Amino acid sequence: MPMPDVASDAAALARPLDWVGMDRIALPVQVADGQGGLLRVAASVDVAVDLRDPHARGIHMSRLYLQLQQAFATDTVTPAGLRRVLQSFIDSQQGLSTASRLVVRYDHMVQRPALASAHQGWRRYPVAIDALLRDGHLHLGLTLAVEYSSTCPASTALSRQLNAERFAEDFAASDPLEAGIVREWLESERGLAATPHAQRSRADVHVQLRPAFDELPVMALIDSLERALGTPVQTAVKREDEQAFARLNAANLMFCEDAARRIATALSTDPRVERFDASVAHFESLHPHDATARVSGRNVD
Repeated sequence: MPMPDVASDAAALARPLDWVGMDRIALPVQVADGQGGLLRVAASVDVAVDLRDPHARGIHMSRLYLQLQQAFATDTVTPAGLRRVLQSFIDSQQGLSTASRLVVRYDHMVQRPALASAHQGWRRYPVAIDALLRDGHLHLGLTLAVEYSSTCPASTALSRQLNAERFAEDFAASDPLEAGIVREWLESERGLAATPHAQRSRADVHVQLRPAFDELPVMALIDSLERALGTPVQTAVKREDEQAFARLNAANLMFCEDAARRIATALSTDPRVERFDASVAHFESLHPHDATARVSGRNVD
């Protein structure tokens, strides 16, 4: 006796639907590590197709799941591979659908060297790959997050003023000044009247890619963003690394507006990027709220 299939019944309220599918499918996937190797990572995947037949009650849901499992069982996630699996989603619906999309979310793990010592440690970068196939055209997007340190330029200027006033006060009667005495003073508690505030900060970036390449440029874009920001957060830290980080921060003062403009400059000249949207948040130690900035744009080429 055949099993009932009520999904093939006519819809009671006939109309097409934009997307039908499944969210948060657990799946191991293989991605390029950006250094010539591969990573096997635990991912959460959303899949969907449109339902263009207004009278069809539903799609063939299980076919999407099985196609997804088969597609990523051995293949690395690449633009060409994403196009193939998206086309297989459409084909599996036997005329019910004309477009498909998927989102792959995972944490990209990378070992980063310390600034000065011989140590290294792991960094975690949240990544989302979104792909859409419609009318034969593949649209690819990447969402990335990077964390960095931001030292406030205004707070730094105010601290310098207090340091200068204390120096003038303590050495008002010293003429001439002896370098050894000044150095000893600078290394003492008196040599630091104020410190600028700095904070851990985060940039969330979405880019629409030009899909004319073999590999998704996840690490290339992360590295580009961290170079633009200048002071990415660290992993393994010994005293020499912390000192090097303090030196970097002193040479890399920025408001949230500065950070947003640096990101925009890096992305607007990247040949892999069609357009971008970015937001930065500085989790201030001065205020109980965050300082934020947002910027969007297109590649200038």
